[in-house]
Amino acid sequence: MLKRGRGIEIKTRSELEAMRAAGIVVARALRLMTEHAAAGVSTGELDELAEQTIRDAGAVPSFKGYHGFPASICSSVNEQVVHGIPAREQVLADGDLVSVDCGAILNGWHGDAAVTILIGAASEADRKLSEATRACMLAGIEAAVVGAKLTDISFAIESSVHRSDEADGVEYGIVTDYGGHGIGTQMHMEPFLPNYGKPGKGPKLRAGMAIAIEPMLTLGTDQTTELSDGWTVVTADGTRAAHWEHSVAITDEGPWVLTAPED
Repeated sequence: MLKRGRGIEIKTRSELEAMRAAGIVVARALRLMTEHAAAGVSTGELDELAEQTIRDAGAVPSFKGYHGFPASICSSVNEQVVHGIPAREQVLADGDLVSVDCGAILNGWHGDAAVTILIGAASEADRKLSEATRACMLAGIEAAVVGAKLTDISFAIESSVHRSDEADGVEYGIVTDYGGHGIGTQMHMEPFLPNYGKPGKGPKLRAGMAIAIEPMLTLGTDQTTELSDGWTVVTADGTRAAHWEHSVAITDEGPWVLTAPED
C-alpha cells in the first residue's frame, strides 16, 4: 500500500517499478532530443519529437497543460534557466546551450528529468558549466541514502559546485529560487529540495521516497527573473545557465535512478 508520512509519499517496490517504467519513457525522449538537437533545429521540433515519443509509449506528457503550460517540454536556451516555452520560431544556432526538461505520466506515475545539450562548437566555459551541473546532480544522487537527512543531498550538491569552482577557476552561481522536489503520483510533491545548505536538516530519508534532484548553475549570478510570458526564467545578469535532473528512489540497496537510460 502507498503510505504517507508528514506529507511525503512512500512507495512500495512495485510502485517504484511503475515509476521506473515512466522514467524509461522520459529517458527515451531525452535521448532522441539530444540526438536530434543541432543548429537549424527549432525547440518546437524538439517538443513535437518528445510528445510523439511519450504518446507512442502509451504515456502522457506531464508538462502539457500543467497550470496552463502550453508544451510537452521546457526548452531553456542560453540565459534561460528553466521553464522556457519551445517554439517553431526559436531555431537553435551553433554555440547555443539548451536545457531540456521532460516529464511523462504512465499508469498514473510520473517521471521527470532534464539534460543540457551543447549545440555545435560550444565554448569551453559552457562545456564546463554543463559538466559542473551534471557532476553536482550526481553528487546529490550519491547522498540520497536511507537514514540520511534531506539537506545532506543539498550539502552534497553545494560541495560539488565548490569543487568545480576551484577546478575550473569560476565561481558558479547556484540558482536559489528553484530546486528539487518529491515525485510520484504527482509531478511536484513534498519535500522541496534546495540545491544548497547545511547538512543534517529536514526529514529523514526513508526507503520508498522518490525525489527529483535538479541543480541549476549559472556562469554568474544566483538570481533569476521571470519573463512576461509568465513561465520563462532567465538569469538576472544575462549569463548562461545549465540544468540537469533525475528522478531518484530511496531504497535499502541505495539510490535508484528512475529516469536513467535503459542501458
